[in-house]
Amino acid sequence: MIRVRSYFLVFFLLIGPLSWGQTNSIYIINKGTVRFYSEAKQELISASSDQIKGAIDMSKKSFLFKIGIASFIGFNNPLQREHFNENYMETDRYPEATYSGKIIEDVDVSKNGEYDVRSKGKLKIHGIERERIIKAHITCKNGMIKIECNFIVPLAEHDIKIPRIVMDKLAPDINVTVTAILAPNS
Repeated sequence: MIRVRSYFLVFFLLIGPLSWGQTNSIYIINKGTVRFYSEAKQELISASSDQIKGAIDMSKKSFLFKIGIASFIGFNNPLQREHFNENYMETDRYPEATYSGKIIEDVDVSKNGEYDVRSKGKLKIHGIERERIIKAHITCKNGMIKIECNFIVPLAEHDIKIPRIVMDKLAPDINVTVTAILAPNS
């Protein structure tokens, strides 16, 4: 319960105080998936999580998304998942990844339509925060927002070390795909 409260406190601190008349501009994720894959010479590693949390304030064009690192499943075997959490991501020290910032282009969520937008924000993984511009495709339909995006995470930028012994099994750049459906906060 404390984690949920602190998450929303951080979100509302980022987007600023809300006026009661603007609550319909807040959209909360009600369903989403984050997938990643590493395509190295000797091995393909893939995992996903449906535990993404987040919100967008369309009136301020600001957002905050987060995912618990330990929530990823689907590795090739349990030992690979254990190594991911303990050796690479150090999940005990860095339990979540976040992305917060602003949407650059305008999006009219009051009308059905599709938009290609860029977001500018801070991507924090493994305790290291990097400013990023990430492109996304947004579909607005019947009051709901669907976000789809693909981007690369270079492990070195987030101080995630690849031991020499597994260099052919783990790619230095990880492909990430995010799909999320957001609904108005009621």
